[in-house]
Amino acid sequence: QEQLVESGGGSVQAGGSLTLSCAASGYTARSYCMGWFRQAPGKERDRGASITTDGSTASADSVKARFTISRDNAKNTLFLQMNSLKPEDTAMYYCAARLGYRYCSSDYRQYNRWGQGTQVTVSS
Repeated sequence: QEQLVESGGGSVQAGGSLTLSCAASGYTARSYCMGWFRQAPGKERDRGASITTDGSTASADSVKARFTISRDNAKNTLFLQMNSLKPEDTAMYYCAARLGYRYCSSDYRQYNRWGQGTQVTVSS
């Protein structure tokens, strides 16, 4: 059974950095699109960044140049390096996979596997 387990969230001051990890099991992570989404209280779930099977990445304008998504194929693990964090980055961050699809979508409803989420809190 496919499973995604996130780790690496926490509390940090504005300007700081965090790295999120997502360990995939039950399938080969590089075979499908994967992404990081985030959801703040009262807001819709938005894509932070995603990566296709050929390694092409896309990210939201709000995090571009600050967040980097990457994948370690040997470890079957997805990462999100977050730099220059801002209070508005505070949210629950979710790892997601779009099993059956090589290419990604910015719409969270197109993803069919989700991790449990990890909280990121950025204080000013």
